[in-house]
Amino acid sequence: MQQRIGVSYPLPGSALNRLAEEFDVVLRDPKQQNFAQWLEQYGPSFDGLITMLSDPLNAEAIAKCRQLKAVANYAVGYNNIDVAAAGAHGIQVMNTPDVLTETSADFAWALLMAAARRIAEGDVMTRAGEFTGWQPELLLGKDVFGSVLGIVGAGRIGQAVAARARGFSMTVLYHNRQRLPEALESQLGMEYVSLEQLLQQADFVSLHCPLTPETRHLISTEQLAMMKTDSILINTARGPVVDELAMLDALQKGVIAGAALDVYEWEPNITQGLRELSKVVLAPHAASASRATRETMAWMVTEDVAAVLAGKTPQNPVQ
Repeated sequence: MQQRIGVSYPLPGSALNRLAEEFDVVLRDPKQQNFAQWLEQYGPSFDGLITMLSDPLNAEAIAKCRQLKAVANYAVGYNNIDVAAAGAHGIQVMNTPDVLTETSADFAWALLMAAARRIAEGDVMTRAGEFTGWQPELLLGKDVFGSVLGIVGAGRIGQAVAARARGFSMTVLYHNRQRLPEALESQLGMEYVSLEQLLQQADFVSLHCPLTPETRHLISTEQLAMMKTDSILINTARGPVVDELAMLDALQKGVIAGAALDVYEWEPNITQGLRELSKVVLAPHAASASRATRETMAWMVTEDVAAVLAGKTPQNPVQ
């Protein structure tokens, strides 16, 4: 009897076709059934499972998947999965590290530039037929070249963002749970400072830290008040790293000048009021959305689940 693998969302490329040659693949139709309903119906028959970051796989759900041996999360993060509960049931959990680094760093820079130079506002205005000609004060933005970039979270993506800053002759400050080796700091042109110093000095604050109990609401009212009034906050990390209501209040009161967001505290729901602020650039959790990256991710999760079900060691275990 074929082993069964559940896939919670259609994936780009041909990886699922290859998986279907060896396994019974059950693909959820997200338009017809939500994740919880689908897992309730099919979960007990799954030997393997491929999930998205938006799929909550808690201890109760895991307990119902009695045959489950492998879960591969189609993301770098895996805070949607109760890893301890999975381990207690002998389930191997995997993710897709490394492959997202350069693509995500590119996107963080895209958001930074869009917010600094008010690209989204200009696009909306131009499409609406409101551009009537060059004006001296039209959509005045913030210079990036020679400014100060603050990076919170200096893992692979944070370091890749810093590497790109050298082309803009920026001063790069960073705060991290652990300081980087001096040789790497020198190579990337990064200066280690406290979070308070970073927030006080940076023109752009870019978040790249994981979501943990310690980083939940790492940026809230107190931290926003430390930032420059003309500074811009960029979040491509995890939504709950920022207290979204506090950020909305800071933006409305002019405590900070703007924000560029790819992730949200209650994703996919967005705090009421953010959409109405022209000083905020909003993206639909698309930092890793290049075709090459997403297809590589699909191969990573399918191959790792197949490996575990064949009794082999996966390439990307998280535990």
